[in-house]
Amino acid sequence: MTNQENIAVPTRAARVFIGEEFDLKKWEDVEPFFENLKNREINSAEELRQWFSDRSEIESYLSENFAWRYIRQTCDTANTSLINALQFFITEIQPKLAEYGNALDKKVVENPFLSELKEPGYAITLRGMKKAIEIFREENIPVITEMQTEERRYSAIAGAMTVTIDGEEMTLQKASDRLQSTDRTVREEAWRAISNRRYEDHEQLDELLNKLVSLRDKVGKNAGFSNYRDYMFAAMGRFDYTPQDCFNFHDSVKKAVVPMLDEMAASRKEALKVDALRPWDTKVDPHGLAPLKPFENGDDLLDKTIRCFSRLDPFLGDCLRTMKTMKHLDLESRKGKAPGGYNYPLDEIGVPFIFMNATSNLRDMITLLHEGGHAVHSLVTRNLALNSFKHTPSEVAELASMSMELITMDFWDEFFENENDLKRAKIQHLESIIETLPWVATVDKFQHWMYENPQHDAEQRKKAWIDIYGAFTDNVMDWSGLEEYRKYLWQRQLHIYEVPFYYIEYGIAQLGAIGVWKNYRNNPEQGLKGYLDALKLGYTATIGEIYQAANIPFDFSEQHITELMQFVHDELAQLKN
Repeated sequence: MTNQENIAVPTRAARVFIGEEFDLKKWEDVEPFFENLKNREINSAEELRQWFSDRSEIESYLSENFAWRYIRQTCDTANTSLINALQFFITEIQPKLAEYGNALDKKVVENPFLSELKEPGYAITLRGMKKAIEIFREENIPVITEMQTEERRYSAIAGAMTVTIDGEEMTLQKASDRLQSTDRTVREEAWRAISNRRYEDHEQLDELLNKLVSLRDKVGKNAGFSNYRDYMFAAMGRFDYTPQDCFNFHDSVKKAVVPMLDEMAASRKEALKVDALRPWDTKVDPHGLAPLKPFENGDDLLDKTIRCFSRLDPFLGDCLRTMKTMKHLDLESRKGKAPGGYNYPLDEIGVPFIFMNATSNLRDMITLLHEGGHAVHSLVTRNLALNSFKHTPSEVAELASMSMELITMDFWDEFFENENDLKRAKIQHLESIIETLPWVATVDKFQHWMYENPQHDAEQRKKAWIDIYGAFTDNVMDWSGLEEYRKYLWQRQLHIYEVPFYYIEYGIAQLGAIGVWKNYRNNPEQGLKGYLDALKLGYTATIGEIYQAANIPFDFSEQHITELMQFVHDELAQLKN
C-alpha cells in the first residue's frame, strides 16, 4: 500500500483572502480583490509568496465556480438557465479576468524578490507567465469571448442528436452499442442511422468550423504569429516540444503502427468470413461472440471500478469512493447530455467531477478507468501550494489517465468473471490502442493543415481530410457507396471544435502509458511507485522531468515507438494463444 494522505473527509482550505462568505453574482463583487493584487506593494520574498497565495485563492474560487457552471450545462444541454449561467461567466467574467491576468503577470515577472523563491514549481509557473505576457493582446479579448461562445455550439448540436431504431429513440452512444451485434443487418442499420444523423448536420458543423477557424486565425495574427497553430503552441505552454516533433510523431506512427492496422483488418475480415470488410464490422467480436457487457448500469460500473482500483492500491479505491460519497459523478447516457466524457478538476475542494455517457459496453468501462486516472491525479496534487502547480499540461494529465487503463488490467476480473471474456476484453483494449495512435496522428495533422491554410473552404478541407485520413488508415476497409460519410468523419471529434490542438497529447501520453505499463509488468511495486511519483509532481517540473520520475522516456522516434508497439504486440500474442 502506498503512503498517501487520507482523503476520506475532504475539506476546502479556508478562504483567508476573499473570505468565507464570498459569492460571485457580478464582476463588481470580485474586482476589488484583483485591484488589491494589482496595487499591493511587495517588499520581501515572504510578501511575494503571500501575493502568489492570495492570487491562487481567488483563481481557485473562480475556476471552481466556472467548473460547476460547465458541468451542470453539459449534464443538461437543453436547460436555458444553465446555458445562461455558463454564458454569463464566459461573457462577463472571463474577459475581465484576461485583462487583470496580464496585469498581474507583468507585476510579478518584474519583482526583484523573484530570485528568492526557490521552491519547486515557481520556475515553471513563471515561464508560463512570461509567455502569457508575450502573447497577450487586448484586442483579442472580445475575439476570444466570441470564439468560446461559438465553441459551445458544438456540444449543443451534438447533444441533440438522436436516432430511432425499432421504434425507440436513443442517443448515438446507445445506438453505437448495436455495432457489436453478431447480426450484420443490425450493425449496418445502426451504423447507417448514426451516420445519416451526423450527416444531417454536416453543413451546420462545416459553417461552425469555418467561423471558428476565422476567429482563431485572427487571434493568432493579432498576437504576432504567422498562424494560429504557432500561437496555440505558445498559449498551451508547449515548451518541451515543437511542431516538428509532432510531424516526427506522425511519420513514426505511419511507419511503425499503420502496418499493424492492415494486419488487424485482414485478420478481422478473415475471421468474419466476409467478402468485404465494411465500417459496421469493426466493433463486433470477429468470432461471432455476443458483445461484452462488463456492467449493468452506472452504479454497477462505479462499484466494480472502485474494487478494481482498490486491488491495485487501496488509496486509489478511496479516491473514487470519496467522489461517490460527494456525488461527483454523472455516468449514464441520456437524452440532452453533451457527448463525450471528462474529469473536471475542482480547484477549491480538490475532489474532481467525472462526467460520461455510459451505456453498457467495454468502451464505457475503459472511459471510467481513464477518467478515474485523471481523478487520482487531481487528488494527489490537491495540497500543492499554488493553483498553477496543480494544472499539468495535457501530455502529463493524459499519462495519468491512459496509464490507469493499462495498469488495472490485472484486476479486470472484477468486470468479467468468465476467463474467456476477460481475455477478449484485454485483446479489444490493446487493439484499440493500436487504432488510437494513427487516429491521433490523423486528427493532429489535419489541425496543422487547417491552421497553416486558414483561408481554405469546406471543399478544400474535405479533400485534405481524405488525403490525411487515407495515409493513417488500413487498406482493407471497403467504403464503396459510403464515401460521403467518410469525408466527414472528423466532425465527430469534439476536440477540433472545442479544444483546438488538444489531441496530440493523447498520442504522446499513450506512448508514455505503454512505458508505465511495461515498467509495472516488470516490477509492479516499482512501476506503480514511479507512476504515482510522476503524478504527485503536478506541474512543478518539465514534462521530460515528470516522465523521468515515472522512469519512461519522452521520445517520438520511430525506434522508440516500434519498441513499445512490439511490447503490445507480444502481449496480444500471449492473450490470443
